[in-house]
Amino acid sequence: MRTLAIGDIHGGFRALTQVLERAKVTTDDTLIFLGDYVDGWSETAELVEFLIELNTKQECIFIRGNHDVWCHEWLLEDRISDIWYMQGGKETMESYERVDCIKEEHLSFYTNLQNYYVDEKNRLFIHAGFSSMHGPEREVYQTNYSWDRTLWEMALVMDKRIQKHSYLYPNRLKLFHEIYIGHTPTLRYEKDIPMNGINVWNVDTGAAFTGKLSILDIDTKEFWQSDPLPDLYPDEKGRNKMRVIRRK
Repeated sequence: MRTLAIGDIHGGFRALTQVLERAKVTTDDTLIFLGDYVDGWSETAELVEFLIELNTKQECIFIRGNHDVWCHEWLLEDRISDIWYMQGGKETMESYERVDCIKEEHLSFYTNLQNYYVDEKNRLFIHAGFSSMHGPEREVYQTNYSWDRTLWEMALVMDKRIQKHSYLYPNRLKLFHEIYIGHTPTLRYEKDIPMNGINVWNVDTGAAFTGKLSILDIDTKEFWQSDPLPDLYPDEKGRNKMRVIRRK
């Protein structure tokens, strides 16, 4: 009965099925997806179909990512922003044109995504972060749930000699036992495995680009990974066509 955190997938359905098999996931496991299911590789619609079905078989928690917000707006209102189209939206639109699915079921999936989740052990799961020193429930700018990078950047560079009782210790990090995020690819730091800064764990290992999709056991910190996504989609570029990954 494990609790497993899963990083950003970005339409890489083949990577998800591969890493679920490698992690030997069973219906006893709780799966917490950290967002960004869409935009990049060619199988977004197929992936969402699979996740909808998976949710009927075992406990799944789906967090909302910034790319999921863009996709939801397109499905609801046919709104296509230039930045979304260039950053993977084109591939998502093409997948929905190709796959025969029930639009209402997919709309329900995107609508019911959670901004964040806190478990019984006071562990926070969120796509990006939050800025309020009082916690995500007091966040004024709710776009921070799927866009903020300051939480991760602060945890990554924080002086580990500072004790938690110190007035220098950031209040945001005091609020939770652990925090699990995606959004910022670890490839930025020349890493293709999950990274840890203080009590924050980043599970986005760059599946949208040249990296792998990762699953992390949040109790043992053991992790499993897919093959690099370009190997699974050799005829596609994913979001590598953007060249500069910091423009996620």
